[in-house]
Amino acid sequence: MDAVPAASSDGGGTGHGTGDGELLTIGAFAARARLSAKALRLYDRLGLLAPAHVDEVSGYRYYRAGQVESARLVALLRQLDMPLARIAALVETPDGREAGDLLAAYWDDVETRFAAQRTLAAYLRARLSGRSSEMHEKFEVRLVDVPGQVIVTETRHTLADELPVWIPAALGRLTEAAVECGGTAGAPFVVYYSAVSMESDGPAEACVPVGDEAAARAWAAAQGGGRQVRVRAEPAGRLAYTRITKAQVAHPQILAPYEAVEAWMKREGWDYDGPCREVYFADWDAAGAEDPVCDVAFPVKRAQGA
Repeated sequence: MDAVPAASSDGGGTGHGTGDGELLTIGAFAARARLSAKALRLYDRLGLLAPAHVDEVSGYRYYRAGQVESARLVALLRQLDMPLARIAALVETPDGREAGDLLAAYWDDVETRFAAQRTLAAYLRARLSGRSSEMHEKFEVRLVDVPGQVIVTETRHTLADELPVWIPAALGRLTEAAVECGGTAGAPFVVYYSAVSMESDGPAEACVPVGDEAAARAWAAAQGGGRQVRVRAEPAGRLAYTRITKAQVAHPQILAPYEAVEAWMKREGWDYDGPCREVYFADWDAAGAEDPVCDVAFPVKRAQGA
């Protein structure tokens, strides 16, 4: 029951006992915690702060005086927009230093997200104000002919925030597999068959060129259905690409080089000849933020009438 008489729950009556073990009606506890009874009911419903006792007959809720600090902490954490599961974990942590570390970890995540959103806002502002061409001019676009190659691949539907974890893990697994497939025969790359964002999950395909097609197919057959792995022949073709640094690979910074290549293609009379990709040609772990590590590329063909 949520409906309780004012004298017993939302208003007067302090309950029974003394000290931190004192049982308080929801009204008395709300006054002491400087919160509303409505907020306390919400915290209970969300599993963040349960009453110390609920009368089985009346349904009246009672809290211990020692829960006041927890109630105030929950209220403050909610002002930080902390997810409910993280609030629950923090409140239930008895060690103050460990709880502080949980809060610090959450706030690091918030600042990282805000930094990305600030960058995205600046990028969108430039687009909306007609200064996209200024951004595109920072990227040199080139053409390269690539030979046909046999690749081992792993495909996954993934959101943008999962890419920094999935890409190195998938390419690492495929690079290890390449040992059984005639060795690595080219730079690894990731193909995007559809948009990957916080709302769209691709799919994306991690690819590693290998030297022995027969061995690669035997390896793929032995993997079973656990992961979406396969072997395919990538035909020879031509790529329009621009080279970017490790810092520029992060979202949303990477949006600008993609648009720069597409703008160049339109201007120079090239059309799409396959899905876009990122080619990782450098040692990611050893690279610094300003070191070139990746080519943002589109397979291209001459546009009709160009």
